[in-house]
Amino acid sequence: MIALWVTACGLLLCGCSISGVEGIGVNYGMIGNNLPSPDKVVALYRASNITDIRLFHPDTTVLGALRGSGLGVVLGTLNEDLARLASDASFAASWVQSYVQPFAGAVRFRYINAGNEVIPGDDAASVLPAMKNLESALRAAGLSVPVTTVIATSVLGSSYPPSQGAFSEAALPTVSPIVSFLASSGTPLLVNVYPYFAYSADPSSVPLDYALLSPSASAAVTDGGVAYSNMFDAILDAVYAALEKAGGQGLEVVVSETGNNLVRHVGRGTLRLPGKAVETYIFAMFNENQKPEGVEQNFGLFQPDMSEVYHVDFSAGSS
Repeated sequence: MIALWVTACGLLLCGCSISGVEGIGVNYGMIGNNLPSPDKVVALYRASNITDIRLFHPDTTVLGALRGSGLGVVLGTLNEDLARLASDASFAASWVQSYVQPFAGAVRFRYINAGNEVIPGDDAASVLPAMKNLESALRAAGLSVPVTTVIATSVLGSSYPPSQGAFSEAALPTVSPIVSFLASSGTPLLVNVYPYFAYSADPSSVPLDYALLSPSASAAVTDGGVAYSNMFDAILDAVYAALEKAGGQGLEVVVSETGNNLVRHVGRGTLRLPGKAVETYIFAMFNENQKPEGVEQNFGLFQPDMSEVYHVDFSAGSS
């Protein structure tokens, strides 16, 4: 499994480039005991021409290192804080005062996401109240940062064909009011999209080149006369279809995690929304040695010593 992932990434990430595409970020995971200091990490982002960074939880040392960097920052809450953020407005205010207000102005916050992949589940009911309390706390502090959440594509009860995308019965009661809340402010929904995992779960049914956006892939899915030659577009269009059915027509989606080669692809849009660039965050910046043994220890673009695993050209406007 590890060898397959390394081979796939090597084939697809080496030498890839952006052609005027903005909004390509990289997740900064910190589940390792040998990672470089935050100031060195921020310098590496800038030297690599990565414009945006996603943090899974607030860390004042990292936020301090981001001062004046110009990087766009997606800041997440800990899932274990959701219940208190939802039930205690003063805790939400304290969270903002600790992790946003001291850095505002010097750090370019893009979004704050309340929770990561907790819908459906025990913490799902806390997501929307937490979002509302955080938004109120930000407003009271005189700050304007969009508040959203992150979902996994497992919230889809139907995804095939893409036009039939719909949220599951378990997820819909939670997702629907969140969609309405986001639509009211024009704030995107963050979605983690991993075609590779769909392939690894059922390699006999999913062609590898279809999962990994190979330019030579043939159409594997036809939907009402539209032919999909890669799984990323098919999954994302299923999410768009599900959002429309939930009253979220036109709601923007940000891909907050993905493990595939999308740097040169996301500016093209999907078949459902051609030409609409997809803001995307690649997972992840480093190989993290304290993640569970197996594939995810090897998702990094860089080794902990900051040497490249694969060369990815993030320079906007490169050929």
